[in-house]
Amino acid sequence: MLRSVFNFLLFSSIYVAICAVMVIWHTNTLLGLHYPSCTYMGFVFASTICSYNFHWWLTPNTGDHSHRLMWGGRHRQLQLVLGLLGLAFSTALGWQLRTHWIPISIAVLLTFLYTAPKLPHPPFVWLRKIAIGKTLFLALVWTYVTSLMPVWMAGRKADLNVWLFVLHRVCFTYASCILFDERDLEADQRAGVRSIITYLSEHNRSNVYYAALIVSAGCAAMLYPFAPGPLVAILIIPILALTFLTGTAKRNHSDYLYYFGLDGLIMLGPVLHLLWRMI
Repeated sequence: MLRSVFNFLLFSSIYVAICAVMVIWHTNTLLGLHYPSCTYMGFVFASTICSYNFHWWLTPNTGDHSHRLMWGGRHRQLQLVLGLLGLAFSTALGWQLRTHWIPISIAVLLTFLYTAPKLPHPPFVWLRKIAIGKTLFLALVWTYVTSLMPVWMAGRKADLNVWLFVLHRVCFTYASCILFDERDLEADQRAGVRSIITYLSEHNRSNVYYAALIVSAGCAAMLYPFAPGPLVAILIIPILALTFLTGTAKRNHSDYLYYFGLDGLIMLGPVLHLLWRMI
């Protein structure tokens, strides 16, 4: 029963939606942002449930030994229902945020463009051939929704500290996305999906990966003294954890390691920040 509940939370994308909400809370707290944050976090939670479930509903079961694909194959109707529920709630909450329709519309368009190549229609299938930067694109979408949109909605001036934080987030997320794309390299090649990762050699992919981690850590360090020392350390700890797990992730392609462990690192910093505030 516990395994079934865990699989449901993980593979229904509730877990990754919680990760997104925690990162938004972290952004709000670290940068001192004030806006209808609870409504926005509810909107992002519902939108994540919607977009991820439709994304995986459109992903065929290739027969690979993937716990996520096998779970999705057994629960296709559930994924569709969750996608529709997420769409309904995100629409209702998005209407409450209609004064911010420009940044929200941009987020909706970017999210759609990431999943669009999954649609089995010629214009969308064609996108697979030009999705060269899909890894960076996903990192930018995640950072835009969780780190930049809150700044925009709060009317906060994007000063140096804001841009350092945003660059820290996008580089860390990009490094994580590289590991996912390396794991899915053969599947993407079979499906005709092109990306920077499919073109680069393993050596060059490694260089880009570690460069992203170094830049992310450097930007976090440069936030001092705007952010106190403990908070800077909290930003750097997930980077060290991802570096430590790199070798394991390249050898072990378990869905649990990736969708629970690596995705979970995205909210490790926010969780540590929350615990630090409670002490």
